[in-house]
Amino acid sequence: MTNRRHVLILAAAFLAGNLPGSSQAADPTAYDQSAFEAAQAAGRPILVQISAPWCPICRAQKPILAALSADPRFKTLAVFTIDFDAQRDLVRRFGAQMQSTLIVYKGGTEVARSVGETQPEWIEQLLEKAL
Repeated sequence: MTNRRHVLILAAAFLAGNLPGSSQAADPTAYDQSAFEAAQAAGRPILVQISAPWCPICRAQKPILAALSADPRFKTLAVFTIDFDAQRDLVRRFGAQMQSTLIVYKGGTEVARSVGETQPEWIEQLLEKAL
């Protein structure tokens, strides 16, 4: 059974990707070590998203993450992306075994990770652990 929150998240994901000029609160950026360390030092919640362009699960995660990052609760969330195929050294450094890995940090501490998750409410719960 689809709950109301699930429908709202999917609707927001649809709108975020289809309205001209729409922007999200925490635009994902390519991983940069100094920016990552600065976000940790500032105590910001952080999401590291390890994905691959060919990955259908990663494609399913993107609109969900876009909708959630537009939520005011996640306005300070720093989102860093790592390409699973092109940035193998970073994939190893973060201990990821697969693409579609989401890792959340609360400041300098990893608080949770998920692999292959596409349920909006579960991804939301994952991000909430960083707050």
